[in-house]
Amino acid sequence: MNYFQHFITGNGPQIQLILFIGLFFISWNIENIAGVIFNYEKWKHGFLNMPFIFTNIPGQLLLGLAFVKTIEWTTQYQFGFLHYLPFNKNSLLLFAITFIFLDFGEYIYHVIMHKVKRLWMFHVVHHSDNVVDVSTTLREHPGENFIRLSFTLFWVFISGAAFWILILRQIIQAFTTLFAHMNYRLPEKTDSIIGLFFITPNLHQVHHHYKQPYTDCNYGDVLSIWDRLFGTFKKLPADELVFGVDTYMQKKDNSNFIALFKIPFGKYRSKS
Repeated sequence: MNYFQHFITGNGPQIQLILFIGLFFISWNIENIAGVIFNYEKWKHGFLNMPFIFTNIPGQLLLGLAFVKTIEWTTQYQFGFLHYLPFNKNSLLLFAITFIFLDFGEYIYHVIMHKVKRLWMFHVVHHSDNVVDVSTTLREHPGENFIRLSFTLFWVFISGAAFWILILRQIIQAFTTLFAHMNYRLPEKTDSIIGLFFITPNLHQVHHHYKQPYTDCNYGDVLSIWDRLFGTFKKLPADELVFGVDTYMQKKDNSNFIALFKIPFGKYRSKS
């Protein structure tokens, strides 16, 4: 276990990048074979979302350094509630508790992004996609990327999460995020079982439905339990799904990168 922890700690960013590229490629091709939506220009759609990779790099580098310094400090001073748990020497239990706590933190962050008007303007860039496929995972405004990572940094600070656990969780999160956004649906019986515990494409597609109350449901990141606990869990038949946001359905709002980038700095449009 110690070797595994050191390996993850020392090679985390490289592992994340390689796995993300590989999983993205696999997901892209699964969509080509078993996707549920084919009547759109997939490559054009992908290239529309791709520039967000590059606009997010500066914030990720800056906050990546902040994560390293924060974890060094919390480790040195044994700061954070995880250091005081009676089983904090048990790596598997510590990973499970940290994972659950950070996942709950992602749920809180996601709800806040929907409920605070100016933050919603950043998040709506992601929601305005009229087709949800694996490239939608890339469609995150750099402002939101910075906010999201800042929230995670705060959760890491107050918990004292270990670096190797954070990296391993992010690797798992990359897989589940790509999976949840795939242009694909699980068979209903399979989804009813997996969806008891995890966010599936079937559940996350409901979150991307263009109208309330579905826009404000299924906030979960990896685990679906939070939505069930806090009453934000909903289902919607596949044939009733319409992707996007009703206030940004016009082509001029979401058909080019510049227009998308400017959305958070424009006038707030209330969700109907």
